[in-house]
Amino acid sequence: MKLNDLRDNQGATKARIRVGRGIGSGKGKTGGRGVKGQTSRTGVAIKGFEGGQMPLHRRLPKRGFNNIFALDFAEVNLDRIQVAIDAGKLDAKAPVTAEALVEAGVIRRALDGVRLLGRGEIKAKLAFEVAGATKSAVAAVEKAGGSVKVLKAVAKAEA
Repeated sequence: MKLNDLRDNQGATKARIRVGRGIGSGKGKTGGRGVKGQTSRTGVAIKGFEGGQMPLHRRLPKRGFNNIFALDFAEVNLDRIQVAIDAGKLDAKAPVTAEALVEAGVIRRALDGVRLLGRGEIKAKLAFEVAGATKSAVAAVEKAGGSVKVLKAVAKAEA
């Protein structure tokens, strides 16, 4: 085999449709846009426009609100932490903090803090320092002989 013999697999590439290139192409003349009217022309921006009638998204009432003070926690279940300990990524003797979990690859980023959830079982005796924990998670950790210290979560500064 030589370099000039290299080809893509059959069907790997598909030729683009050349619109408006003659009647024989099947997409000539109007180019798939139909006949006349606003949408047959360029520069059309009428998504949601209902011919002058009040659009549906403006007729319906507004609902709910966005809490600007809400904290966004990175949630971690106990089974994920046990897997990290078994794999040797997390040190069972050191306190388990947000930084330790990020370093171990259990979570991608700490966000406003880590919240411990109770799915799964934990065998190791661990000292957690997290922003929040469910009752079931605290019970499971204490049953294994560990402890959970809930820190005060600090909201990130809005940019």
